[in-house]
Amino acid sequence: MNTTSATLAPVFTFLEHALTTAQTTFDKLPGSAVIQRYVKSSHQNDPGRTLLELILVIFAIRTLLQSRTRADRNGKHFIQFSEKEVDELVDEWIPEPLGHALTATEESDLASVPVIAGPNGPKPKLVSTGKNAINLSSYNFTGLSGNEHIKQRAIDTLRKYGLGSCGPPGFYGTLDVHMDLENDIADFLGTEAAILYSQGFSTISSVIPAFCKRGDIIVADRAVNFAIQKGIQISRSTIRWFDHNDLNSLEEVLVSIEKERKKRRAPMTRRFIVTEGIFQKDGAMVDLPKLIELKYKYKYRLILDESYSFGSVGRTGRGLTELYNVPASKVDMLLGSCAIGLASAGGFCAGSRTVVDHQRINGPSFVFSASMPALLAVSASEGINILRNTPSIFETLQDNVRAARAILDRVECITIPSHPASPIIHIYVRQQQQQQYLQYPAPISASSSHTSTSSSAKHHHSHHAKDAVRESEYELEERMLQEVVEETLAHGVLVTRAKKLRGQEIVEPRPSIRLALTSALSKKETEKAVNVLKTVLVKVLNKRR
Repeated sequence: MNTTSATLAPVFTFLEHALTTAQTTFDKLPGSAVIQRYVKSSHQNDPGRTLLELILVIFAIRTLLQSRTRADRNGKHFIQFSEKEVDELVDEWIPEPLGHALTATEESDLASVPVIAGPNGPKPKLVSTGKNAINLSSYNFTGLSGNEHIKQRAIDTLRKYGLGSCGPPGFYGTLDVHMDLENDIADFLGTEAAILYSQGFSTISSVIPAFCKRGDIIVADRAVNFAIQKGIQISRSTIRWFDHNDLNSLEEVLVSIEKERKKRRAPMTRRFIVTEGIFQKDGAMVDLPKLIELKYKYKYRLILDESYSFGSVGRTGRGLTELYNVPASKVDMLLGSCAIGLASAGGFCAGSRTVVDHQRINGPSFVFSASMPALLAVSASEGINILRNTPSIFETLQDNVRAARAILDRVECITIPSHPASPIIHIYVRQQQQQQYLQYPAPISASSSHTSTSSSAKHHHSHHAKDAVRESEYELEERMLQEVVEETLAHGVLVTRAKKLRGQEIVEPRPSIRLALTSALSKKETEKAVNVLKTVLVKVLNKRR
């Protein structure tokens, strides 16, 4: 034993000297004390982590020392081609198409899109006929499109500022007219501040990921528009859905989330409710006072997209907060569209100064997109002034909405899911009892285990059969509604089918005709146009049933 110890003594002495030298050298390196404290703290809190980090360091060193490529230097696993063979392979290669070829229905839809000659408005001229048509399809609720005063102010601004802003807001793209518009919006809505985005679609899809991160909870309506869906997807937050415009379902979801948190003893995290004021897909309207009550009761922040209610409802067009007499300060993030509500471009988010300033450095669309042209900012500001000073616009708009609903509600072959005050009116084909499953078809979930292979096969076949029937009925409704659109256009009234991205929506909306009423038309003109639509609906739908 003594002989062995005497033999290993020089080895131990050498190792001790090497470790001492290594430690002395390491201590001389800048920042070594910080690394030392980190390793000690990490090992004390989680010894397993120390082992994992050591393995990673060894792997990194090995990767750096080995050859950059894994190529076989002998080339025995490679096929050598001559230059002629390479050229032949290149000539024979056919790249895959970027997209599938359009179907006959899609080509027909594209060919049937009407083209407008000159400016758009309540009575645009069609290229195909050279005649004017009554426009019930464009979002021109307050008739600001084509307003002569706004047009002249835009021309004056164009001459002073030029066309483009030539930069994003944080890099020489912010002009005084942009700041004026933000102040106008905040003052109009009654919030501390507002931030302007240059594209309407990217407003909500930028605001959501600016605040909602991985680990946060978003509770959203199943029927939110596609822009909201993309924002939710980008955020990577935990998503819980509630039934469309059903606040009882929302409360059930909020309660279940709190129960799950207490059961897992999880810490509190940021939580958001996301919904629309007037829903793009069906024109339904949310009960804002009840929504605010739930927000405070369960301690959530509210992101309310008023893209289709700002500039369309309320005494002066301030949206749902004015309609329901709810202070805008109770909505944490209130979004709207300058493109839809003010016949300009872009969108905005209004709220507290903290909420707005956070977006100036964290909103992807605000940081990376060029500011909107100055003439469009001035046009939006002028639009706000007109809405503020001319409340009779909304009286006319609501008169037209009531006149249209009075006619359409008596048509037996259709149903209307839209709110009675909504200037967006969706028209569904009335379904027979056995076809009710067509509304909002949900994706087929994985089937549960079955007691036998035959029952599983039957279940699978049943799903395929329902899928085929659903698709067939969906296409039939689309064709009928397109026939209504074309027939109505032939009578001088411009309407449209609601457009959607099939296969990309979380919930597939039903086919519908979408009307967008405007105060730029008189009540008599609105009734005349809607009566034309009514006649065509009865003719086409009763013929095809």
